[in-house]
Amino acid sequence: MSFRRMTQLTLFTIILFVLAACSSTSGGDESGSTTGESNESKGTISIGQINWPENIAVTNLWKAILEDEGYDVELELLGMGPQMAALASGELDVAPEIWLPVQDKSYYEKYKDQANFFEDPWYENGKVGLAVPTYMEDVNSIKDLNEYKDKFGGEIIGFESGAGTMLVAQEVIKEYGLDYELVASSTAAMISSIKNAVEEKEPIVAPLWKPHYVFSEVDLKFLEDPKKTFGEVEKIYMATREGFDSDYGKVSKWLKNFKLNDKQLGELMINIKENEDNPIKGAQKWIEENQDLVEKWMK
Repeated sequence: MSFRRMTQLTLFTIILFVLAACSSTSGGDESGSTTGESNESKGTISIGQINWPENIAVTNLWKAILEDEGYDVELELLGMGPQMAALASGELDVAPEIWLPVQDKSYYEKYKDQANFFEDPWYENGKVGLAVPTYMEDVNSIKDLNEYKDKFGGEIIGFESGAGTMLVAQEVIKEYGLDYELVASSTAAMISSIKNAVEEKEPIVAPLWKPHYVFSEVDLKFLEDPKKTFGEVEKIYMATREGFDSDYGKVSKWLKNFKLNDKQLGELMINIKENEDNPIKGAQKWIEENQDLVEKWMK
């Protein structure tokens, strides 16, 4: 064989090799996995987040769990209304905190045919109502508020206006004929106002919920709600966008297995609060201390 012929053959072999290498890296596993795992082992999952203590705790918990499993997780800070709209449009994967049967009923009714609301709650002992400091001994029922309107300045200090509890609080004002204004702000501002008022032993009334760490920091009591406008026991559910089950079947199953009791959620919120600058660190610490429970969810 001539030297020229050998050179051509060698060049042809090299070109074939390069083309084969390029084709092997340009297609195949979209997840980019180098471990031979399926497509589902990788992907980006977006979770809605609201600046509520239990929400910050649970969203960071799932971010830590899913990232450890190889997923990318984006926490999207959205109010309740925009969060539910994003879920319905498919722009958000998971809404982790929907209070039923009362607080978020309006969102459930609006979006129940556009998203997948889980049948079982992940938390079963929620309570919502108007709260005042315990030193306000003469104010024990929502019905008492008009009598003490001047003390409260005719204001109920609230948080984000689109939250289900704020919508119910407006109904409470109507149901009880309260001559009060519901003042919207942020959750952080409302909690700060409560703490400042208690420190000065001043009157304040605000819509609050349990679980919430503020009850362990200041002495507060829920006002009686004889009309049950706020409801009684509230349960917290998750919801996912349409198609999430088929796109992320394992993750969907894990989320549906997720359950927390009072003690577990309380300890999680404390861990997160103790690591406010790095909430993932608090979530990881809780996971290490509750590995058996987490493994139960992941079956």
